[in-house]
Amino acid sequence: MDETIRQGFFADRTKLNLEDYLIFDYYFESTINPEQAAAHLCQEQSTAQWKRVGVDEDLRQRFGAKVIELFVERELDKPSYPQLVPSDLKSYGCRVKIAHPHGNFGPKLPNLLSAACGEGTFFSKGISVIKLFDIEFPDSFLRHFEGPQFGIEGLRDILDVHDRPLFFGVIKPNIGLSPEPFAELAYQGWLGGLDIAKDDEMLGDVEWSSLQERAKLLGRARLKSEKETGQKKIYLANITDEVDRLIDLHDIAVAGGANALLVNGMTTGLSAVRMLRKHAQVPLVGHLPFIAAFTRAPYLGVHSKLITKLQRLVGFDVIIMPGFGERMKTPENEVLLNIQECFKPLGHLKKALPVPAGSQWAGSTPALYEKLKTIDFGIVPGRGVFQHPMGPKAGAASLRQAWEAFQNRLTLEAYSRDHPELKAAIEAFDK
Repeated sequence: MDETIRQGFFADRTKLNLEDYLIFDYYFESTINPEQAAAHLCQEQSTAQWKRVGVDEDLRQRFGAKVIELFVERELDKPSYPQLVPSDLKSYGCRVKIAHPHGNFGPKLPNLLSAACGEGTFFSKGISVIKLFDIEFPDSFLRHFEGPQFGIEGLRDILDVHDRPLFFGVIKPNIGLSPEPFAELAYQGWLGGLDIAKDDEMLGDVEWSSLQERAKLLGRARLKSEKETGQKKIYLANITDEVDRLIDLHDIAVAGGANALLVNGMTTGLSAVRMLRKHAQVPLVGHLPFIAAFTRAPYLGVHSKLITKLQRLVGFDVIIMPGFGERMKTPENEVLLNIQECFKPLGHLKKALPVPAGSQWAGSTPALYEKLKTIDFGIVPGRGVFQHPMGPKAGAASLRQAWEAFQNRLTLEAYSRDHPELKAAIEAFDK
Protein backbone atom coordinates (compact mmCIF):
# COMPACT_ATOMS: atom_id res chain seq x y z
CA MET A 1 0.00 0.00 0.00
CA ASP A 2 0.97 3.65 -0.37
CA GLU A 3 3.29 4.29 2.61
CA THR A 4 2.23 7.96 2.63
CA ILE A 5 -1.35 6.95 3.36
CA ARG A 6 -0.23 4.47 6.00
CA GLN A 7 1.83 7.09 7.82
CA GLY A 8 -1.11 9.49 7.86
CA PHE A 9 -3.76 7.05 9.09
CA PHE A 10 -1.81 4.77 11.44
CA ALA A 11 -0.54 5.82 14.87
CA ASP A 12 1.02 4.45 18.06
CA ARG A 13 -1.61 4.62 20.81
CA THR A 14 1.03 5.58 23.38
CA LYS A 15 1.95 8.70 21.41
CA LEU A 16 -1.61 10.07 21.28
CA ASN A 17 -3.36 12.18 23.89
CA LEU A 18 -6.34 9.85 24.22
CA GLU A 19 -8.46 12.56 25.85
CA ASP A 20 -8.71 14.03 22.35
CA TYR A 21 -10.01 10.83 20.76
CA LEU A 22 -12.91 8.43 20.72
CA ILE A 23 -11.89 4.82 20.08
CA PHE A 24 -14.08 3.03 17.52
CA ASP A 25 -13.90 -0.77 17.70
CA TYR A 26 -14.95 -2.48 14.44
CA TYR A 27 -15.06 -5.89 12.87
CA PHE A 28 -14.74 -5.77 9.10
CA GLU A 29 -14.24 -8.13 6.19
CA SER A 30 -11.99 -7.12 3.33
CA THR A 31 -11.09 -8.62 -0.02
CA ILE A 32 -7.95 -6.45 -0.14
CA ASN A 33 -4.92 -6.07 2.10
CA PRO A 34 -6.35 -5.38 5.62
CA GLU A 35 -3.95 -2.49 6.28
CA GLN A 36 -5.01 -0.82 3.05
CA ALA A 37 -8.69 -1.36 3.89
CA ALA A 38 -8.21 0.07 7.40
CA ALA A 39 -6.37 3.13 6.03
CA HIS A 40 -9.21 3.77 3.56
CA LEU A 41 -11.71 3.43 6.41
CA CYS A 42 -9.91 6.11 8.42
CA GLN A 43 -9.53 8.34 5.40
CA GLU A 44 -13.17 8.15 4.36
CA GLN A 45 -14.63 8.75 7.83
CA SER A 46 -12.41 11.73 8.60
CA THR A 47 -10.40 14.01 6.27
CA ALA A 48 -11.07 12.14 2.98
CA GLN A 49 -8.76 14.60 1.16
CA TRP A 50 -6.06 15.89 3.48
CA LYS A 51 -4.55 18.73 1.40
CA ARG A 52 -5.49 21.23 -1.27
CA VAL A 53 -4.02 20.96 -4.72
CA GLY A 54 -0.84 23.01 -4.90
CA VAL A 55 -0.74 23.78 -1.16
CA ASP A 56 1.91 22.35 1.14
CA GLU A 57 -0.24 21.13 4.04
CA ASP A 58 -1.36 17.91 5.74
CA LEU A 59 -4.57 17.93 7.79
CA ARG A 60 -4.25 14.33 8.95
CA GLN A 61 -2.21 14.91 12.08
CA ARG A 62 -4.98 16.87 13.77
CA PHE A 63 -8.12 15.74 11.94
CA GLY A 64 -7.35 12.28 10.57
CA ALA A 65 -8.73 9.11 12.13
CA LYS A 66 -5.91 6.72 12.96
CA VAL A 67 -5.56 2.94 13.19
CA ILE A 68 -4.10 2.09 16.59
CA GLU A 69 -4.78 -1.66 16.56
CA LEU A 70 -5.39 -4.13 13.73
CA PHE A 71 -5.33 -7.90 13.51
CA VAL A 72 -6.81 -10.60 11.30
CA GLU A 73 -9.22 -12.77 13.30
CA ARG A 74 -9.88 -15.26 10.53
CA GLU A 75 -9.43 -15.94 6.84
CA LEU A 76 -12.54 -16.84 4.85
CA ASP A 77 -12.83 -18.70 1.56
CA LYS A 78 -15.66 -16.31 0.75
CA PRO A 79 -17.28 -13.34 2.53
CA SER A 80 -19.86 -13.89 5.26
CA TYR A 81 -22.42 -12.16 3.05
CA PRO A 82 -21.45 -13.13 -0.52
CA GLN A 83 -24.47 -11.28 -1.90
CA LEU A 84 -22.73 -8.03 -0.92
CA VAL A 85 -19.53 -8.83 -2.82
CA PRO A 86 -19.50 -9.29 -6.62
CA SER A 87 -17.33 -12.42 -6.51
CA ASP A 88 -16.31 -15.25 -4.20
CA LEU A 89 -12.98 -13.70 -3.33
CA LYS A 90 -10.97 -14.75 -0.32
CA SER A 91 -11.74 -12.43 2.57
CA TYR A 92 -10.01 -11.36 5.76
CA GLY A 93 -12.10 -10.97 8.90
CA CYS A 94 -10.42 -8.21 10.91
CA ARG A 95 -10.75 -6.31 14.17
CA VAL A 96 -9.58 -2.73 14.14
CA LYS A 97 -9.52 0.05 16.71
CA ILE A 98 -9.56 3.54 15.30
CA ALA A 99 -8.74 6.68 17.27
CA HIS A 100 -11.04 9.39 15.92
CA PRO A 101 -10.50 13.01 17.01
CA HIS A 102 -13.75 14.10 18.66
CA GLY A 103 -12.85 17.69 17.84
CA ASN A 104 -14.01 16.80 14.32
CA PHE A 105 -17.63 16.90 15.48
CA GLY A 106 -17.85 17.86 19.16
CA PRO A 107 -20.21 16.33 21.77
CA LYS A 108 -23.04 15.89 19.26
CA LEU A 109 -24.44 12.39 18.75
CA PRO A 110 -25.86 12.95 15.25
CA ASN A 111 -22.45 14.08 14.05
CA LEU A 112 -20.59 11.39 15.99
CA LEU A 113 -22.73 8.63 14.49
CA SER A 114 -22.39 10.16 11.04
CA ALA A 115 -18.65 9.57 11.37
CA ALA A 116 -18.79 6.19 13.07
CA CYS A 117 -21.60 4.67 11.00
CA GLY A 118 -21.93 6.85 7.93
CA GLU A 119 -21.03 6.80 4.27
CA GLY A 120 -17.32 6.76 4.99
CA THR A 121 -17.69 3.59 7.06
CA PHE A 122 -20.23 1.42 5.28
CA PHE A 123 -19.13 2.32 1.76
CA SER A 124 -15.38 2.28 2.34
CA LYS A 125 -13.20 0.79 -0.39
CA GLY A 126 -12.39 -2.90 -0.07
CA ILE A 127 -14.71 -3.53 2.90
CA SER A 128 -17.68 -5.79 2.22
CA VAL A 129 -19.26 -5.82 5.69
CA ILE A 130 -18.52 -3.92 8.88
CA LYS A 131 -19.93 -3.85 12.41
CA LEU A 132 -19.26 -1.26 15.10
CA PHE A 133 -18.80 -3.15 18.36
CA ASP A 134 -18.01 -0.36 20.78
CA ILE A 135 -16.93 3.23 21.33
CA GLU A 136 -14.61 4.21 24.17
CA PHE A 137 -15.33 7.71 25.50
CA PRO A 138 -12.74 9.81 27.37
CA ASP A 139 -13.79 11.98 30.30
CA SER A 140 -13.21 15.09 28.18
CA PHE A 141 -16.12 13.96 25.99
CA LEU A 142 -18.36 12.44 28.67
CA ARG A 143 -18.40 15.62 30.76
CA HIS A 144 -20.72 17.22 28.18
CA PHE A 145 -23.44 14.60 28.79
CA GLU A 146 -25.86 14.43 31.70
CA GLY A 147 -26.64 10.69 31.60
CA PRO A 148 -29.39 9.29 33.85
CA GLN A 149 -31.01 11.88 36.08
CA PHE A 150 -32.19 9.36 38.70
CA GLY A 151 -30.36 6.13 37.92
CA ILE A 152 -30.89 2.93 39.87
CA GLU A 153 -30.70 4.49 43.32
CA GLY A 154 -32.97 7.39 42.42
CA LEU A 155 -35.61 5.03 41.07
CA ARG A 156 -35.37 2.88 44.19
CA ASP A 157 -35.74 6.00 46.34
CA ILE A 158 -38.97 6.93 44.51
CA LEU A 159 -40.41 3.47 45.20
CA ASP A 160 -38.70 3.02 48.59
CA VAL A 161 -37.61 -0.45 47.46
CA HIS A 162 -33.96 -1.27 48.13
CA ASP A 163 -33.83 -5.01 48.82
CA ARG A 164 -35.18 -6.78 45.72
CA PRO A 165 -35.63 -6.56 41.94
CA LEU A 166 -38.33 -4.22 40.62
CA PHE A 167 -41.58 -5.58 39.22
CA PHE A 168 -42.89 -3.95 36.06
CA GLY A 169 -46.11 -4.99 34.32
CA VAL A 170 -47.12 -4.24 30.72
CA ILE A 171 -50.85 -3.58 30.81
CA LYS A 172 -52.68 -6.01 28.48
CA PRO A 173 -54.61 -5.84 26.20
CA ASN A 174 -52.05 -3.30 25.08
CA ILE A 175 -53.94 -1.90 22.09
CA GLY A 176 -57.66 -1.16 21.85
CA LEU A 177 -58.80 -0.39 25.40
CA SER A 178 -60.22 2.98 26.38
CA PRO A 179 -58.57 4.65 29.39
CA GLU A 180 -61.18 3.50 31.95
CA PRO A 181 -60.69 -0.29 31.72
CA PHE A 182 -56.99 0.26 31.10
CA ALA A 183 -56.69 2.16 34.40
CA GLU A 184 -58.62 -0.54 36.25
CA LEU A 185 -56.18 -3.20 35.05
CA ALA A 186 -53.24 -1.11 36.27
CA TYR A 187 -54.96 -0.56 39.61
CA GLN A 188 -55.46 -4.28 40.11
CA GLY A 189 -51.84 -4.94 39.22
CA TRP A 190 -50.63 -2.36 41.74
CA LEU A 191 -52.83 -3.87 44.46
CA GLY A 192 -51.32 -7.26 43.78
CA GLY A 193 -47.75 -6.04 44.10
CA LEU A 194 -46.54 -4.38 40.89
CA ASP A 195 -44.12 -1.53 41.47
CA ILE A 196 -44.58 -0.13 37.97
CA ALA A 197 -47.53 -0.49 35.61
CA LYS A 198 -46.65 0.62 32.11
CA ASP A 199 -48.09 1.45 28.74
CA ASP A 200 -47.00 -0.91 26.02
CA GLU A 201 -44.37 0.57 23.70
CA MET A 202 -46.95 0.38 20.89
CA LEU A 203 -49.54 2.49 22.73
CA GLY A 204 -49.16 6.19 22.05
CA ASP A 205 -51.30 9.31 22.20
CA VAL A 206 -54.23 8.10 20.08
CA GLU A 207 -57.82 9.15 19.47
CA TRP A 208 -59.38 6.28 21.41
CA SER A 209 -56.93 6.61 24.34
CA SER A 210 -55.48 10.08 24.59
CA LEU A 211 -52.42 10.46 26.75
CA GLN A 212 -54.10 13.26 28.67
CA GLU A 213 -57.08 11.14 29.68
CA ARG A 214 -55.04 8.00 30.25
CA ALA A 215 -52.50 9.77 32.48
CA LYS A 216 -55.29 11.41 34.50
CA LEU A 217 -57.10 8.14 35.18
CA LEU A 218 -53.99 6.07 35.83
CA GLY A 219 -52.58 8.82 38.01
CA ARG A 220 -55.69 8.65 40.18
CA ALA A 221 -55.57 4.86 40.25
CA ARG A 222 -51.91 4.98 41.23
CA LEU A 223 -52.57 7.29 44.20
CA LYS A 224 -55.53 5.15 45.28
CA SER A 225 -53.40 1.99 45.18
CA GLU A 226 -50.65 3.71 47.16
CA LYS A 227 -53.15 4.65 49.88
CA GLU A 228 -54.56 1.14 50.05
CA THR A 229 -51.27 -0.75 49.98
CA GLY A 230 -49.02 1.71 51.82
CA GLN A 231 -46.49 1.25 49.01
CA LYS A 232 -45.18 3.71 46.43
CA LYS A 233 -46.12 3.00 42.81
CA ILE A 234 -45.15 4.26 39.36
CA TYR A 235 -47.29 4.76 36.27
CA LEU A 236 -44.98 4.58 33.27
CA ALA A 237 -46.61 6.43 30.37
CA ASN A 238 -45.43 6.09 26.78
CA ILE A 239 -44.80 9.47 25.15
CA THR A 240 -43.10 8.17 22.00
CA ASP A 241 -44.18 10.50 19.20
CA GLU A 242 -42.82 13.03 16.73
CA VAL A 243 -39.83 14.82 18.21
CA ASP A 244 -41.51 18.23 18.32
CA ARG A 245 -44.22 16.80 20.63
CA LEU A 246 -42.01 15.15 23.24
CA ILE A 247 -41.74 18.13 25.60
CA ASP A 248 -45.48 18.84 25.48
CA LEU A 249 -46.35 15.18 26.00
CA HIS A 250 -43.94 15.04 28.95
CA ASP A 251 -45.81 17.94 30.55
CA ILE A 252 -49.25 16.45 29.81
CA ALA A 253 -48.33 13.05 31.21
CA VAL A 254 -46.67 14.38 34.37
CA ALA A 255 -49.50 16.83 35.06
CA GLY A 256 -51.97 13.97 34.75
CA GLY A 257 -50.17 11.72 37.21
CA ALA A 258 -47.53 9.75 35.33
CA ASN A 259 -44.33 9.64 37.38
CA ALA A 260 -42.07 7.99 34.77
CA LEU A 261 -42.01 8.16 30.98
CA LEU A 262 -41.32 5.58 28.28
CA VAL A 263 -39.62 6.58 25.02
CA ASN A 264 -38.63 4.37 22.10
CA GLY A 265 -35.21 5.96 21.73
CA MET A 266 -34.23 4.35 18.44
CA THR A 267 -37.35 5.52 16.63
CA THR A 268 -37.39 9.07 18.02
CA GLY A 269 -33.60 9.34 17.84
CA LEU A 270 -31.08 9.41 20.67
CA SER A 271 -30.55 13.13 20.33
CA ALA A 272 -34.27 13.65 20.93
CA VAL A 273 -33.94 11.72 24.19
CA ARG A 274 -31.00 13.89 25.19
CA MET A 275 -33.15 16.96 24.60
CA LEU A 276 -35.97 15.47 26.67
CA ARG A 277 -33.59 14.55 29.49
CA LYS A 278 -32.72 18.22 29.97
CA HIS A 279 -36.41 18.98 30.53
CA ALA A 280 -37.51 15.83 32.34
CA GLN A 281 -38.93 15.92 35.86
CA VAL A 282 -39.36 12.14 36.15
CA PRO A 283 -37.33 9.01 35.26
CA LEU A 284 -36.98 8.13 31.58
CA VAL A 285 -37.27 4.54 30.40
CA GLY A 286 -35.94 3.38 27.05
CA HIS A 287 -37.55 0.61 25.03
CA LEU A 288 -36.18 -1.58 22.26
CA PRO A 289 -38.15 -1.00 19.00
CA PHE A 290 -35.89 -0.73 15.93
CA ILE A 291 -32.82 -1.99 17.82
CA ALA A 292 -32.80 -5.40 16.11
CA ALA A 293 -32.62 -3.70 12.71
CA PHE A 294 -29.22 -2.29 13.71
CA THR A 295 -27.87 -5.16 15.76
CA ARG A 296 -29.20 -8.59 14.76
CA ALA A 297 -26.78 -9.42 11.91
CA PRO A 298 -23.57 -10.86 13.44
CA TYR A 299 -21.09 -9.05 11.16
CA LEU A 300 -23.06 -6.03 10.00
CA GLY A 301 -24.41 -2.93 11.72
CA VAL A 302 -23.89 -1.99 15.37
CA HIS A 303 -23.51 -4.20 18.44
CA SER A 304 -26.40 -3.99 20.91
CA LYS A 305 -24.06 -3.30 23.85
CA LEU A 306 -23.11 0.00 22.18
CA ILE A 307 -26.78 0.86 21.72
CA THR A 308 -27.21 0.24 25.46
CA LYS A 309 -24.23 2.47 26.27
CA LEU A 310 -25.55 5.27 24.06
CA GLN A 311 -28.99 5.07 25.70
CA ARG A 312 -27.36 5.51 29.09
CA LEU A 313 -25.27 8.37 27.71
CA VAL A 314 -28.32 10.37 26.57
CA GLY A 315 -30.13 9.98 29.90
CA PHE A 316 -32.26 6.86 30.23
CA ASP A 317 -32.63 5.81 33.86
CA VAL A 318 -34.01 2.41 32.87
CA ILE A 319 -33.19 0.45 29.70
CA ILE A 320 -35.57 -2.28 28.56
CA MET A 321 -33.61 -4.61 26.29
CA PRO A 322 -33.96 -7.96 24.51
CA GLY A 323 -33.60 -10.56 27.23
CA PHE A 324 -32.95 -14.26 27.66
CA GLY A 325 -34.89 -17.00 25.98
CA GLU A 326 -35.84 -18.21 22.54
CA ARG A 327 -38.37 -15.49 21.79
CA MET A 328 -35.90 -12.60 21.92
CA LYS A 329 -33.39 -14.31 19.57
CA THR A 330 -30.43 -12.82 21.41
CA PRO A 331 -27.46 -14.95 22.53
CA GLU A 332 -27.10 -15.20 26.29
CA ASN A 333 -23.60 -13.69 26.27
CA GLU A 334 -24.92 -10.66 24.37
CA VAL A 335 -27.72 -10.12 26.90
CA LEU A 336 -25.12 -10.22 29.67
CA LEU A 337 -22.94 -7.67 27.84
CA ASN A 338 -25.92 -5.33 27.54
CA ILE A 339 -26.70 -5.64 31.23
CA GLN A 340 -23.06 -4.95 32.13
CA GLU A 341 -23.16 -1.74 30.07
CA CYS A 342 -25.78 -0.40 32.47
CA PHE A 343 -23.37 -0.84 35.40
CA LYS A 344 -19.87 -0.25 34.02
CA PRO A 345 -18.00 2.94 34.97
CA LEU A 346 -18.80 5.66 32.44
CA GLY A 347 -17.24 8.89 33.64
CA HIS A 348 -19.57 10.69 36.05
CA LEU A 349 -22.72 9.06 34.65
CA LYS A 350 -25.04 7.18 36.99
CA LYS A 351 -25.87 3.53 36.49
CA ALA A 352 -29.06 2.62 34.64
CA LEU A 353 -31.44 -0.17 35.63
CA PRO A 354 -31.41 -3.04 33.11
CA VAL A 355 -34.70 -4.74 32.30
CA PRO A 356 -34.10 -7.79 30.11
CA ALA A 357 -37.48 -8.49 28.51
CA GLY A 358 -39.24 -11.36 26.84
CA SER A 359 -42.21 -13.63 27.77
CA GLN A 360 -41.72 -13.36 31.53
CA TRP A 361 -43.80 -14.61 34.44
CA ALA A 362 -43.38 -15.20 38.19
CA GLY A 363 -40.65 -17.78 37.73
CA SER A 364 -38.51 -15.35 35.72
CA THR A 365 -37.28 -13.33 38.70
CA PRO A 366 -35.41 -16.11 40.54
CA ALA A 367 -34.02 -17.35 37.23
CA LEU A 368 -32.72 -13.88 36.36
CA TYR A 369 -31.14 -13.44 39.77
CA GLU A 370 -29.29 -16.74 39.34
CA LYS A 371 -27.82 -15.45 36.07
CA LEU A 372 -27.06 -11.89 37.19
CA LYS A 373 -26.17 -12.29 40.90
CA THR A 374 -27.60 -8.86 41.67
CA ILE A 375 -30.98 -7.46 42.65
CA ASP A 376 -30.44 -4.43 40.41
CA PHE A 377 -32.71 -5.42 37.56
CA GLY A 378 -36.37 -5.35 36.65
CA ILE A 379 -38.68 -7.86 35.06
CA VAL A 380 -41.47 -6.76 32.76
CA PRO A 381 -44.15 -9.42 32.23
CA GLY A 382 -47.32 -8.67 30.29
CA ARG A 383 -49.47 -11.77 29.98
CA GLY A 384 -47.71 -13.22 33.04
CA VAL A 385 -49.64 -10.64 35.08
CA PHE A 386 -52.60 -9.56 32.99
CA GLN A 387 -53.48 -12.98 31.52
CA HIS A 388 -53.15 -14.73 34.86
CA PRO A 389 -56.21 -17.03 35.20
CA MET A 390 -57.14 -15.40 38.52
CA GLY A 391 -56.75 -11.84 37.17
CA PRO A 392 -54.03 -9.17 37.26
CA LYS A 393 -54.07 -8.73 41.03
CA ALA A 394 -53.23 -12.40 41.41
CA GLY A 395 -50.74 -12.22 38.55
CA ALA A 396 -48.84 -9.45 40.31
CA ALA A 397 -49.06 -11.31 43.61
CA SER A 398 -47.49 -14.37 41.96
CA LEU A 399 -44.41 -12.26 41.13
CA ARG A 400 -43.91 -11.35 44.78
CA GLN A 401 -44.57 -14.94 45.89
CA ALA A 402 -41.97 -16.38 43.52
CA TRP A 403 -39.36 -14.01 44.94
CA GLU A 404 -40.42 -14.88 48.50
CA ALA A 405 -39.98 -18.57 47.66
CA PHE A 406 -36.50 -17.89 46.38
CA GLN A 407 -35.56 -15.85 49.46
CA ASN A 408 -36.79 -18.68 51.68
CA ARG A 409 -34.83 -21.24 49.63
CA LEU A 410 -37.98 -23.07 48.64
CA THR A 411 -38.94 -24.35 45.21
CA LEU A 412 -41.79 -22.58 43.46
CA GLU A 413 -43.82 -25.77 43.63
CA ALA A 414 -43.35 -26.12 47.38
CA TYR A 415 -44.22 -22.47 48.08
CA SER A 416 -47.23 -22.62 45.75
CA ARG A 417 -48.98 -25.19 47.98
CA ASP A 418 -50.03 -22.35 50.28
CA HIS A 419 -50.14 -19.64 47.60
CA PRO A 420 -52.85 -20.23 44.99
CA GLU A 421 -51.75 -17.27 42.85
CA LEU A 422 -48.30 -18.77 42.35
CA LYS A 423 -49.77 -22.23 41.80
CA ALA A 424 -52.04 -20.89 39.03
CA ALA A 425 -49.10 -19.04 37.45
CA ILE A 426 -47.02 -22.23 37.36
CA GLU A 427 -49.86 -24.12 35.72
CA ALA A 428 -50.50 -21.35 33.17
CA PHE A 429 -47.02 -20.12 32.24
CA ASP A 430 -44.34 -22.66 33.21
CA LYS A 431 -44.09 -24.24 29.77
